[in-house]
Amino acid sequence: MGLPEHHLTTGERVIHSFHPHWKRLVVPFLALLLVVAASSLAFLYIPTDYEYVRFAWLAVAVVSVVALTLWSFIPYLRWKTTSYTLSTHRFNISTGILNKSTDDIPLAKVNSVSSDQTFVERLLGCGTLVVESASDKGEIVLRDIPKIQTVRAELFRLVEDASDGEIDGK
Repeated sequence: MGLPEHHLTTGERVIHSFHPHWKRLVVPFLALLLVVAASSLAFLYIPTDYEYVRFAWLAVAVVSVVALTLWSFIPYLRWKTTSYTLSTHRFNISTGILNKSTDDIPLAKVNSVSSDQTFVERLLGCGTLVVESASDKGEIVLRDIPKIQTVRAELFRLVEDASDGEIDGK
């Protein structure tokens, strides 16, 4: 997860590396349970003396596999392949299952860091992180960041150190 060691610059080290909050997996998990329950009931209630029972079972199996792929497996892969890495020099955002997209925000270019949390997100310890940078993208909104207050404080500290010309508080 995160940036491999060979992608770091000289003197750069990883401070914090993480995936989006696990709450993104709640709906895919519920979909998994629902599809398994529905397909089990379908297999149970298809009469065995039915002339086309094998075709009915095959149809239920195909629909179940497609539903599981779309509603559970792909969202899980999106969660697993999305990573955020905070290093002493940059904030790295990496996404993508088959194609990979990576954004690096140099800490020296970050203008402001803010966070937003709903009541439920406060209970879960996650939230939305807004990073405003002096780059082409401007404001970057990152949803479902776990331990949002810790990440925000760490990012803010590193941005302050970068603006002072320090590296990791030294």
